[in-house]
Amino acid sequence: MRRGSEYEDLACGYLEDIGYSILARNYHCGFGEIDIIAQDGETLVFVEVKGGADLEFGHPAERFTPKKFDMVLSCAYKFMEEMGLDREFRIDLLVVLGKNVEHYKNVGYEL
Repeated sequence: MRRGSEYEDLACGYLEDIGYSILARNYHCGFGEIDIIAQDGETLVFVEVKGGADLEFGHPAERFTPKKFDMVLSCAYKFMEEMGLDREFRIDLLVVLGKNVEHYKNVGYEL
């Protein structure tokens, strides 16, 4: 059974393979944690990683709930404030399922 950090290692490798630069991992703030902060060209990307060995307990993406999205969004704004950044960004979800990586770009929830 893999741990969260192993899924994040695989996710970072995937992102680097497709040309992203990893800026930070496990960024903590008062709202929670962002797994990976990366740069995709000119775009700043906040990445949530969910993993699972199989679908026995459902698809890992199902654990990316509206509450979790709100936490990532709050942390993203906090990171931007701390770094003095004022620019557009997006939130991506990476699902590591077995040895496969599913990449969902610019995820969100209707409020």
